[in-house]
Amino acid sequence: MDTFEVNGRRKLSGNVKLHGAKNSALPILAATILIEGETVLHNCPDLSDVNTTLSILESIGCTVRREGDTVIINAENVSCSDIDECVMRTMRSSILFLSSLISRTGCASVYLPGGCDIGTRPVDLHIKSIKNMGAVITENGSSIKCCADKFHGAKIILPFPSVGATENILIAAAISKGKTIIINPAREPEISDLAEFLNKCGAKIYGAGETTIEIEGVEKLHPCEHTIIPDRILASTYMSACACSGGTIVIEDVRPSHLSPVFPVFNEMGCKLYLKDNALKVVSPKRLRRVRMIKTLPYPGFPTDSQSPIVAALTVAKGTSVLKENIFENRFRYVNELNRFGADIEVNDRLAVINGVKELNGSEVYATDLRGGAALVVAALAADGKSTIHSIHHIDRGYSHFEECLAGLGADIKRINNEESETKKTSEKKQI
Repeated sequence: MDTFEVNGRRKLSGNVKLHGAKNSALPILAATILIEGETVLHNCPDLSDVNTTLSILESIGCTVRREGDTVIINAENVSCSDIDECVMRTMRSSILFLSSLISRTGCASVYLPGGCDIGTRPVDLHIKSIKNMGAVITENGSSIKCCADKFHGAKIILPFPSVGATENILIAAAISKGKTIIINPAREPEISDLAEFLNKCGAKIYGAGETTIEIEGVEKLHPCEHTIIPDRILASTYMSACACSGGTIVIEDVRPSHLSPVFPVFNEMGCKLYLKDNALKVVSPKRLRRVRMIKTLPYPGFPTDSQSPIVAALTVAKGTSVLKENIFENRFRYVNELNRFGADIEVNDRLAVINGVKELNGSEVYATDLRGGAALVVAALAADGKSTIHSIHHIDRGYSHFEECLAGLGADIKRINNEESETKKTSEKKQI
């Protein structure tokens, strides 16, 4: 398994460009099944989750090719409605294939999805919603089989603005019969990006990003070319790395409105933020200041995916910061690993109290999940001495060539392929 080795206490400087949003690319890729023809997606990130999704598309009969950050999918010959259980267990977003496969083939046979262990993420809202739209569903332990001749419109009221459920409904409603209304949908920028993509293909979706979405079902969709929005969570991770380790960086290709929920937190930490066109300049202070209270909430509130790297930055802030996690009950699993650096974080249920320390020390730690893994990298960049981060396959799910991008900003970080190292050692021993 690969690891990251980091020598900390290097001030970051320079420019870095954002790749496409993981949480936008995955539902859009799933939606390409609806289109009998060639879809061209630009700014599609090179991530393990994206590559798994492309493998799923190939397994059901699509042809896929990648040219740099552009991916071309031809779904003309979709011939299968089953997704392998092992693949489903590797990532949460595989559940998005449920509605697209039913719309295209009339049936879908999938398994309960996996992904990061950050708390309970039931799929009951997904199931209930497409059931209301005409799907007949059979559940057998971990497997789900759904069939429908054609989805029909429905009025769906979500008790919680679930991102995944909203995406599944949008995909199902796009080529359904009649009108679908979603009350209390998720409002994340990634929802709007999915709606924009579908509309380019001929869908009629109105109100994405607002408190009510209306979808007029159409008979069929046509191919299109679309550019995926930049990754706002990656942007907040770079901001955290700069704030924690010192220095000044410029993040290119940002959407300022997407980052507005996190800007006040960095201002309170003492960072100076300058926007010019689509570039964000982050100037870190000599020492960060504490943040009185952060509460994670559905968009446009503070994003739960940004909290882990920001907590890592706050470990070296002056004073005590408090963060309340309102989305996932198990999101603080990474805290024990952060404390190995010498951080002082206390967790009580969904509340984390971060007592800032003067400095962190290099340590050997293990990534517990995607965003928690990024938090360990942020801490290692600020720590005095060498750190080793294991289980970085979690990080690869959402950060493309993370170590190379950080090295381009002056960080001393490299990826170590331990299998190659062991092979080399064994070979050297044999020669002796």
